[in-house]
Amino acid sequence: MSLDDAQIVNVNPQQQSPDTLQNSSSHDGIQSKSWRASSVQEVGFVDFGSKSVPQGAESEGFSMSMSHREINNEDSRLVYVNDALKTNERFEFAGNSIRTAKYSVLSFLPRNLFEQFHRVAYIYFLIIAILNQLPQLAVFGRGASILPLSIVLLVTAVKDAYEDWRRHRSDRIENNRMSFVLVNDRFQQKKWKDIQVGEIIRFSANDTIPCDIVLLSTSDPTGVAYIQTINLDGESNLKTRYAKLETLSRVPEKDRMNGLIKCEKPNRNIYGFHATMEIDGKHLSLGPSNIVLRGCVLKNTNSAVGVAVYAGNETKAMLNSSGAPSKRSRLETRMNREIILLSVFLIALCTVVSVCAGVWLGRHRDDLDMLPFYRKMDYSEPVAENYNYSGFGMEILFTFLMSVIVFQIMIPISLYISMELVRVGQAYFMIRDDKMYDETSNSRFQCRALNINEDLGQIKYVFSDKTGTLTENKMEFKYASILGVDYSGEGTDFDGEQRGYCIQVNGQVWRPKMMVKVDKVLLRLSQTGNNMKANEQIYDFFLALAACNTIVPIVVDTSDPSEKLVDYQGESPDEQALVYAAAAYGFMLMERTSGHIVIDIQGERQRFNVLGMHEFDSDRKRMSVILGCPDGTVKVIVKGADSSMFKIIDKSRNLDVVRATESHLHSYSSIGLRTLVVGMRELGVPEFEQWQSSYETASTAVMGRVALLRKVAINLENNLNIVGASAIEDRLQMGVPEAIESLRKADIKVWVLTGDKQETAISIGYSSKLLTSNMSQVVINSNSKESCRKSLEDALITSRKFVVSGDPHAGGSGALIIDGTSLVYILDSELEEQLFQLANNCAVVLCCRVAPLQKAGIVALIKNRTDDMTLAIGDGANDVSMIQMADVGIGISGQEGRQAVMASDFAMGQFRFLVPLLLVHGHWNYQRMGYMILYNFYRNAVFVLVLFWYVLFTGFTLTTAVTEWSSVLYSVLYTSVPTIVVAILDKDLSRRSLLTYPQLYGAGQRQESYNAKLFWLTIADTLWQSIVVFFVPLFVYWKSDIDGSSLGDLWTLAVVFLVNVHLAMDVIRWSWISHASIWGSIIATCICVIIIDIIPMLPGYWAIFDLASKGSFWICLLGIQIAAIVPRFGIKMFIQHCKPSDIQIAREAEKFGNSMESRGAEIEMNPPRR
Repeated sequence: MSLDDAQIVNVNPQQQSPDTLQNSSSHDGIQSKSWRASSVQEVGFVDFGSKSVPQGAESEGFSMSMSHREINNEDSRLVYVNDALKTNERFEFAGNSIRTAKYSVLSFLPRNLFEQFHRVAYIYFLIIAILNQLPQLAVFGRGASILPLSIVLLVTAVKDAYEDWRRHRSDRIENNRMSFVLVNDRFQQKKWKDIQVGEIIRFSANDTIPCDIVLLSTSDPTGVAYIQTINLDGESNLKTRYAKLETLSRVPEKDRMNGLIKCEKPNRNIYGFHATMEIDGKHLSLGPSNIVLRGCVLKNTNSAVGVAVYAGNETKAMLNSSGAPSKRSRLETRMNREIILLSVFLIALCTVVSVCAGVWLGRHRDDLDMLPFYRKMDYSEPVAENYNYSGFGMEILFTFLMSVIVFQIMIPISLYISMELVRVGQAYFMIRDDKMYDETSNSRFQCRALNINEDLGQIKYVFSDKTGTLTENKMEFKYASILGVDYSGEGTDFDGEQRGYCIQVNGQVWRPKMMVKVDKVLLRLSQTGNNMKANEQIYDFFLALAACNTIVPIVVDTSDPSEKLVDYQGESPDEQALVYAAAAYGFMLMERTSGHIVIDIQGERQRFNVLGMHEFDSDRKRMSVILGCPDGTVKVIVKGADSSMFKIIDKSRNLDVVRATESHLHSYSSIGLRTLVVGMRELGVPEFEQWQSSYETASTAVMGRVALLRKVAINLENNLNIVGASAIEDRLQMGVPEAIESLRKADIKVWVLTGDKQETAISIGYSSKLLTSNMSQVVINSNSKESCRKSLEDALITSRKFVVSGDPHAGGSGALIIDGTSLVYILDSELEEQLFQLANNCAVVLCCRVAPLQKAGIVALIKNRTDDMTLAIGDGANDVSMIQMADVGIGISGQEGRQAVMASDFAMGQFRFLVPLLLVHGHWNYQRMGYMILYNFYRNAVFVLVLFWYVLFTGFTLTTAVTEWSSVLYSVLYTSVPTIVVAILDKDLSRRSLLTYPQLYGAGQRQESYNAKLFWLTIADTLWQSIVVFFVPLFVYWKSDIDGSSLGDLWTLAVVFLVNVHLAMDVIRWSWISHASIWGSIIATCICVIIIDIIPMLPGYWAIFDLASKGSFWICLLGIQIAAIVPRFGIKMFIQHCKPSDIQIAREAEKFGNSMESRGAEIEMNPPRR
């Protein structure tokens, strides 16, 4: 932003000695210094107090290893500036053409089939189809045997082809975009796909960056460029990037630019960059603040020029474009166990048939010459030949293989495609659920991983971040402690300051975009100047808030032409809140460049030269800025966490102030506020020159640059005078206390893992109802492994009392509170087991001051020691490792970008949506999917067993009465649609009941809808029903002249009728779609059987018409349904009456809800089973 229209003279800083400082002033009386450090600092994007990853610092969430070691020839690439040919002659770097599509026209078929056949079941059915092509094993027609697998492969291939076509279209649009590239000393338009590493590119305001570019110059005289990274990480706030002074004045069209950039090889770390540049004989260091990544947009800067260092698929954006790691549903994993059992059962059936066939062959060995199908000799020809007989051993082997072919649908191939379709349908209803729509961000629920929907119904542990997840991450400045005086806002003025602070610029009124409530006493003192010591401290405090940050002020138009709003853009919500607070008290930040800032202080605009800045990092937990002040002094301002700041404050000077500030900080933290401490001191000329020399040496270091810069910062940040402390409120999101209470009633353990200090976390714990007044707190704050060991042993003794005296439903009455320092000694050591036992005895676990990898370690602690399902929810980059470690990861679309969302399985706008997601959709998804899997096992096994009984009565010859087309269509058409529809639409309980009684969620945790017991009960029921279906017609038509095809039609119709009636009995909530699918499938089966029987070339011509013309057929069909269903119906009614489950109790309550409510009756659930 420029303030030329405000007549502010921006004096270009020149290198001068601090001894010869000269004042210069603008027409508006801005006092500034015309000196600065000899090189522009690489001002990073400091993120203090927020969880966004600081630029150029050692991020805890992302690997920064490349920044810590020397760039040697093996780990580097050489980029010759403005010489793409030389750059690419030794190394063929990637071109800028990108390709996100997986297939080409030629590779689609083989690659797609290869990927699909990663499913073992598909290989099984392929082998079956191949075996059926052999003449000796041909049970079905060759075409019919291939049809089921072909349909499944075709449906999946069409879906994959459509998705890839969309990727191809997107790639084509992206690759054909245009940018200006320097060619023969002139900028010419060039397609993105033709850009090469080493070429110089110019881009203008609102242009998207085509590749990863090192800035050479910008239209701003100080070399700053404002970048929006919303396409990269979802953050809309502007970031600043800088060109080096040595390249800033060069005009590419006129001045031939030659140089060499030595940078690290392409990597995924979007927050780090390590390189050096040699230009005009100078050796310059490059960092994260000098590179602009592909996909970013240039904002508030007219133009910029840079050189391409990474292109195409080697850009950081493309290297990070892969989705979240694939996770597999727990239910599907357990299902594989049952499929193995069914495979064993299938082998057993085939073994029985082949052994019986061997016995039969042995008994009829002497008659084989004359018996049909097994005669040894063919006498139809003049010379007798062997016919249709391969020997005793081979006949048994062929019988076994033919049995596998006939009974192949025991393994349900349609189950896999059915599960995919059901998950898509479930995801649709989750996405369209208005109860999970966030109006504030206009965002709906996102389902990013379709394969774990049912896991949402089995969660036992929820690991939650605090800031931005439980809280809004919309910071509001509340209190201040300055010179030991607590300005805690009792006298907040709501009337006089309703419009807030404003300034006049060229006849226009500029005011901060966000209003801040002010303390009237502090406001009055801030307006009286800095003559007294207290007023001087207040001046320094608000100067520190306005200056010690990387906020960029942006002027925004309003509907009133005479009024402008100043919008403070930055990566950290904490910094934004502090700068807005400073503006409210009359310290209004107006302009920021790489070399200076302009602050309006009580109507007087003053310019401060930014001589240096040390970014926030996770080791120091603070940031500092060196300012050249208008009065000629040089000050270092430091702000940071209290645990870090009090170590570098000189307590001997103001011991009373330090103690008072510590007391105020404790009171602020106790009510859940986020705190910062501010310190300051003046720098003398020798000390400044020593720092400047050390800083330049560290900045240009080839190896260990980050460590050297940190050492320089630590040497500078010492012996500070305490200025004060700030308190910021991060309010709880709406509905968080109620959500946590519901989750705990559902027997879900909620653990909070936060980087905040302990007092703040505990306060939020109470306000969110995570902690209650009757809980006993076990606190572990240890600084050594031995003290951790002793603390854990003592805590374990205490926690055992919770288990004895506590509520078993809540898992005890204790709360474990542990800090990150203790976890350093506990995780990945023998103390882990003790921590697990202690945490398991407590109802609540609260981890404070934890690093991102420690969050993942806590999740792994539970995953590795229990079979319980875990869910992690967070909103920031430091939550990514935790989200990916958990069984289910949920990202909050919040204030900290989209890193968490991009790494998650599901995404939503508010924490409270977790309740309907788990208790409603999770319960429904699990119940439906569990039932659908068992039903698929049942319906296929019934059909197979009917075929098996028939084989026992036909000499074990593997002939079938059921036509081959009915066998093929049984799983694909006759019975597939109803189970999919019911698995998408059916609801065992209403939303209201599931939310009213959260303990109903325990059905999923206890695996009530899918377990080994239900599997074996299903198999037993299947066995009975198959016996009824086969033997009732057999006895009815015994000694009649009915042929095999007629019996086959009867068995086909009986099985289809039976499995659909069976399904209809279990439907809870009927809809017209359910009716259409179930009864429509029965009608479709009848039509298909009729069509098959009217085709003359197929066996069984006209059989159904002859069969249906007799009353015995209809009586038999009805009798089968009754005899097969009655036992199941009776047992089901008996169990529901004598030992009902919670689900059945709640369903009865729904049925008689109105009468129960009128009598004031309550529902009594079963006691929880642990």
